[in-house]
Amino acid sequence: MERPYGNQIPIDPMNPIKIVKSLQERTALGLLQLKHDPVRLLTAIAGITFADVLIFMQLGFSDALYKTNTQYPRAIKADIVLISAQAKNFGQLRTFSRRRLYQAQDVTGVATADAMYVGSVDWRNPETRKKASMMIIGQNPSQPAFDLPEINAKIADTRLPYHVLFDRSSRGDYQELIDTVEAGQPANTEIGVNTVTVSGLFSVGASFADDGALITSEQNFLRLFPRREPGAVSLGLLNVEPGYDIEQVREQLIARMPDDVLVLTRDGYVDFELNEIQSSSAIGFVFGLGTAMGFIVGVVIVYQVLSTDVNSHLAEYATFKAMGYRNSYLLGVVFEEALILSLLGFFPSLFIAMGAYQLTAAATALPIAMPVSRTFVVFFLTLIMCNASGAIATRRLQAADPADIF
Repeated sequence: MERPYGNQIPIDPMNPIKIVKSLQERTALGLLQLKHDPVRLLTAIAGITFADVLIFMQLGFSDALYKTNTQYPRAIKADIVLISAQAKNFGQLRTFSRRRLYQAQDVTGVATADAMYVGSVDWRNPETRKKASMMIIGQNPSQPAFDLPEINAKIADTRLPYHVLFDRSSRGDYQELIDTVEAGQPANTEIGVNTVTVSGLFSVGASFADDGALITSEQNFLRLFPRREPGAVSLGLLNVEPGYDIEQVREQLIARMPDDVLVLTRDGYVDFELNEIQSSSAIGFVFGLGTAMGFIVGVVIVYQVLSTDVNSHLAEYATFKAMGYRNSYLLGVVFEEALILSLLGFFPSLFIAMGAYQLTAAATALPIAMPVSRTFVVFFLTLIMCNASGAIATRRLQAADPADIF
């Protein structure tokens, strides 16, 4: 039988009450050993905290990347979406012929088929006079393209020449412009050689590629892009008549359409965007690599601390072995240290990451926040990180022979 340590009582694996009592009366040897060297303990906590903050930030940036690339596709108000077969993502759409929309209208069950134009422009900040890259979307003002009440309430204003709606969540200093428009007064600025009027506001957010977005009518979009062919559209937005099954109508469209377009449901289009980022974008790989590097850094730091602790107390561990303690008990001490380190390192990293998220969101206008699910994911990774380090550090302990030590 394994010898008890301190006030520890033998554990009956079939008696939960005795198990709880044993844990309550057990001497926290792992905690005592960590407290024995405060400098080493603080170094370990700082290292784990750094590794966890790195993981938090990489996951946060990755999530912001996915959100910014799908925030407009998620808001599209259509049952079926047509895109070019060569399209990459919402910011890099390829055009296709508007005739595909006319063909779609001939399919039974299709109620409406509207075009959307997407491009990028350099517009001048009316306050700083500096140029900024803005995504611009042209839509039919008579048919809401997005399920966003702010846009739908003001989209009729874009029927006027060179009138646009501005994303108040754009990256940059636009407070004076926002105050002017919210007061009911139009604000003017420049896009290329054209003067445009901001007649309304909405809130979506910036992206990694563009500082913000503008929404206008199809006619104004083509006025700002005079070389753009009116028949070359970026997206086709189809709505199905009530009573018709969306998937069945989609299958009819696939059978009718040439191979130069993809026919997707709205949810299917969102999945297309996500898959494109994950499989083709180097950015997603970079963030994933950063997360892995943070995990590896944490493993190395915790291993160094636990390995040093085991080596410095090898004689004591050998003494326990000579007294009859099993390897399982001694390994439990090391894993106890790993658990304590994971807890002490995780919580500071959580608060630091939350503050960093707020600073990043304020500085970049990116939708970066701390969901509860990410907290559990990083905590679970921290536990794995520390216990993996403990498993590596205990190899010498398992091989320790009291006869060799003494």
